[in-house]
Amino acid sequence: MNNVLLAFFLTMIAGLSTGIGSVIALFSKRSNTKFLSASLGFSAGVMIYVSMVELFAEAVHSLSAHFNVKTGTLIAIASFLGGMFLIGLIDRLIPEDKNPHEIHGETSVGTVTKPQNGKTKLMRTGLLTALAVGIHNFPEGLATFVSALYEPSIAVPIVVAIAIHNIPEGIAVSVPVYYASGSKKKAFWLSFASGLSEPVGAIIGYLILLPFMSDMVYGILFAVVAGIMVFISLDELLPSARAYGEHHLSIYGMVAGMAVMAVSLWLFI
Repeated sequence: MNNVLLAFFLTMIAGLSTGIGSVIALFSKRSNTKFLSASLGFSAGVMIYVSMVELFAEAVHSLSAHFNVKTGTLIAIASFLGGMFLIGLIDRLIPEDKNPHEIHGETSVGTVTKPQNGKTKLMRTGLLTALAVGIHNFPEGLATFVSALYEPSIAVPIVVAIAIHNIPEGIAVSVPVYYASGSKKKAFWLSFASGLSEPVGAIIGYLILLPFMSDMVYGILFAVVAGIMVFISLDELLPSARAYGEHHLSIYGMVAGMAVMAVSLWLFI
């Protein structure tokens, strides 16, 4: 039970970090885009490394023990690709102009300029973006929860990485709502609430899967989670890092993230 509560708490922290992005957009006159670029690259490095080195390897180990090495590895590969397909499908179903992971000039970090749109349209944009964030963060919540439930030492850097990843989402939600309503409070709370889908995803996923939990189910989940996180890193984090800063900064951040993740895993051997 303690592991479940800790996993839920960590997932809550990751999801509600959208509020940090809202604070940056609404209360800071200027943001350090180079730092954000490196941070997003760092998040990508953490998520790619832990997915490929730890989670996928554990998935192969668990599934091979349940079946055999050849069959277990094949199921792990299929689950990994299935996780990529799932998150990719969610991205495709969200209209590009409402997708918080697409870079739009009117909500870019560091320069919050008032778009030339009516207030009704702006509010609609903010609400749809909040909905898009909620839908997209649902599987991320399950990914964070499963990782934390299995091994908290692995989950902590993942939580940090996803929290950094959620900051631009908070910006994307709060800016249009603020300019439509004139209320920083409303913009902040809507942005904050959009991150609730991560702990909700954790709870629903856990309740559905609880009766079926076994080494086989854990193995499949690890591989799916690994696929989700690698896709997010390649499709969202690295492109966003380049858009907010410099190409080399995003790569340096990614390498640093991998190095920190490698050392942290080594310390727990």
